[in-house]
Amino acid sequence: MGTQLDFLSYLNDEMSVKIFTCLDDPSDIARVSCISHSWRDFVIANGVAKHPCLRMFPQLSRVDHVVEPASMAESLVAVGSSNIEWETLKEHRAYAFLGRGFMSFPEEEKCISKAIIASSTDHFPWERIDNTLEKYDVVGLRPSYWSSKGSNNPVDPETLTYKLVADLCVVTEIKIKPFKVYFYWDFPICSANSVRFRMGHSHGDKFVWTYTSQEFPMVQEDCLQSFKLPEPVLCIGGILQIELWGRVHRCRIDGLFYICVAHVQVVGRPLSPAFGVEILEPSENFVLKALSYKQPRTVPQETRQEAERLHRQLIDIQPIMNIMWGEDVDEVSDEELL
Repeated sequence: MGTQLDFLSYLNDEMSVKIFTCLDDPSDIARVSCISHSWRDFVIANGVAKHPCLRMFPQLSRVDHVVEPASMAESLVAVGSSNIEWETLKEHRAYAFLGRGFMSFPEEEKCISKAIIASSTDHFPWERIDNTLEKYDVVGLRPSYWSSKGSNNPVDPETLTYKLVADLCVVTEIKIKPFKVYFYWDFPICSANSVRFRMGHSHGDKFVWTYTSQEFPMVQEDCLQSFKLPEPVLCIGGILQIELWGRVHRCRIDGLFYICVAHVQVVGRPLSPAFGVEILEPSENFVLKALSYKQPRTVPQETRQEAERLHRQLIDIQPIMNIMWGEDVDEVSDEELL
């Protein structure tokens, strides 16, 4: 076997870092670290694992520092090298796993945890924003959708704000289905003219937006319309807002313009429970919390379908249960629904 030469010993640190940062895939950084103890120490000491993460999502430059649970300290020291500072080793491990998460954590079709608020609601609670998270068009024997209040101005905008399933989430696509008013004779579709998306975090009773998308045109069709972002977006803080621009449908009863939405879905890659964030106000920098280094489990499709089927059955029988328990069930006419 020939003599093995380590090219790092012939280069200065600056040139070596430039070579390593040319690696785009975080998994390549992990492979490089396994070549030798000296390479591993070099990768950790120079923060090489952080570079591909910053290249994919520049907003990670807002990370103030990395924290881990105290319970991880012993295992971190046990696998570390004596000549590498504890803080440096901790940051390396966090960014190495974060880069892996960007590439390999399960992609979810339902990244919304709950609805927060709509800019207006016509008939609350029948037409509340929560209805946009239901999978079916009819729930509990009622049509399921959100409706804005009516407006004389067809350019008045509306917003729908949601909490995502993770404070750190890679969002790739948003899907929206306008509501088709099937209980009117002309079956109008109460769509907006266009949509735009904002992401950020909450600050008290307000929201701080750190990303705003381009404006996407909506088609006046009764279907789940897909709006794919030009590049994946790292939502830091777990808040997403849909801006609805322009009103198409004028109600034949009151002459006002409405926007109605049946369904909303967010497609992405949640990075919890492995990671969390803590926003540092007022700087908008944040603490990256490395909470676990275990690969998230993927829920089998059959299990999800069974859970959705049981959920639908419970919702459908709720009106009957209300009657059996003697609770009042308000009747709402078609005209009141819109």
